[in-house]
Amino acid sequence: MPSSPVSRRNLLGAAAAAPLLAAPLIGAAPAAAAPAHRQSRVPLDRISVQLYTLRDQLGIDLAASLAELRAIGYTRVEHAGFVGRTAAQFRAALDAAGLKATSGHVAIPQPWDATAWQRALDDANIVGNHFIVHPFFGIDSATGQPIRDGAKYHALARDLNRAGALARRAGLDFGYHNHQLEFVRQDGGSRTGYDILTAETDPDLVHLEVDLFWAWRGTADPVDLIQRHRGRIRQVHVKDMDTAAAFADPGGGLIDFGRIFEHAKEAGLVEYIVERDDAGTPPRTPAAALTTARNGYRYLADLRF
Repeated sequence: MPSSPVSRRNLLGAAAAAPLLAAPLIGAAPAAAAPAHRQSRVPLDRISVQLYTLRDQLGIDLAASLAELRAIGYTRVEHAGFVGRTAAQFRAALDAAGLKATSGHVAIPQPWDATAWQRALDDANIVGNHFIVHPFFGIDSATGQPIRDGAKYHALARDLNRAGALARRAGLDFGYHNHQLEFVRQDGGSRTGYDILTAETDPDLVHLEVDLFWAWRGTADPVDLIQRHRGRIRQVHVKDMDTAAAFADPGGGLIDFGRIFEHAKEAGLVEYIVERDDAGTPPRTPAAALTTARNGYRYLADLRF
């Protein structure tokens, strides 16, 4: 092996100088500390639960189920009907449990009927809603397959604007909730049903309630949706997806909710709604829906992003 050109004397000299090189200069300003990552969290008072998750359990015992939601920590819910009660009776049950139905899923009349929609708005105000949301569209009633005729989305957009205008007059904020169906391309082109709806509805009259599970199932990245619809996504459904692309409790699946919620301000997001569509359906028991509600609340309360 050839000898090294570095002598023992040079090595000793370098070793002696090392502490001096490592030490800060006298009087020098201390090095700036690396900035800490600013952690955000979901505001606890913005966490809600979609009562469709508990539809079977509510039918068994409405009062006890609502009381359990309040004990978990929820202060707000989103209803999907009144569980066989009138609007006034349902409001009384919510009040007794210490809950507020800030939002409700109510389908707009098809074909359009302004008088029928006004009755729905009256009920929404009795219940105490702030938001009222159209819950479902996208299946061709004749074939049972996803709609691929863009004309039907154009027509729906007109009706959504009508519904939003009346809702605004009634003091309510009207929204549209997606499934995966809206992301099917229309008329053999590249434009999806969601593209048509979001382009042809007035953002001042129709906000977006993005179902994060169904967006992923429709191959739409929610972060992309936020960037395309800044300030318009007021609500989200927090529903997780397992490895088989089926439902899972929030935090128990594959969806990176923190990555999405980092853009909450950009989205305009004010309500995070826990949901699981199969939470009370066999083979799951109705009471399993309360477990989902508990897991969802705990996950959102503990999440940092």
